[in-house]
Amino acid sequence: MPIVVALPKGRIIEEAATLFHAAGYDLSPVMGNSRRLVHDCGELRVLVLRSSDVPTYVAHGAADVGIAGSDVLDEEGRDLYQPLDLGIGRCRMIVAERADAPVDERSQIHLRIGTKYPKTTAAYLARCGVTAEIIKLSGAIELGPLTGLCERIVDITQTGETLKQNGLVEVATVGEVSSRLVVNPARLKLDTGPIAALLERLAAQLPAA
Repeated sequence: MPIVVALPKGRIIEEAATLFHAAGYDLSPVMGNSRRLVHDCGELRVLVLRSSDVPTYVAHGAADVGIAGSDVLDEEGRDLYQPLDLGIGRCRMIVAERADAPVDERSQIHLRIGTKYPKTTAAYLARCGVTAEIIKLSGAIELGPLTGLCERIVDITQTGETLKQNGLVEVATVGEVSSRLVVNPARLKLDTGPIAALLERLAAQLPAA
């Protein structure tokens, strides 16, 4: 049986395909313009999912392994084995606010923060000793401060260009983000051979720590 691999839609697939190719796995069937969500790639069967769904599929055994950003994994908090930091999809999780309306944390304002990452944001605020209302958003996070929904956002950024185009500036870094290989622990115990080989072949392509 093929190893079922859950991959997130978007730019990560291209970086993952390059890494898997170097490890001897051909993911070219995934790279076309097809809207198919399941692709047979020799030893692997690839599921193309929303990034936030990858940990769910792996945790419930619908996929044996997956690639997920550390931002998603930290937010989900699922019991998954994370043997490899693949070093792809690198970006930062940051706090941002309107450039023309900076927040004075010493004032008594009711601070509101919009984010797709409420758990991670709450943990960050606790570390910083900041009290704020967290508003969960699903998309277009940058719109929050522009409409008065919130004063700040917590989101991921690679270049900062989207922030700049929307009149926002970064004021703090929550943490660094990269993509990890995640494995269903039960699946690994039941059938270590093919999955262990996959881990070994991928690990061989990564820079030495």
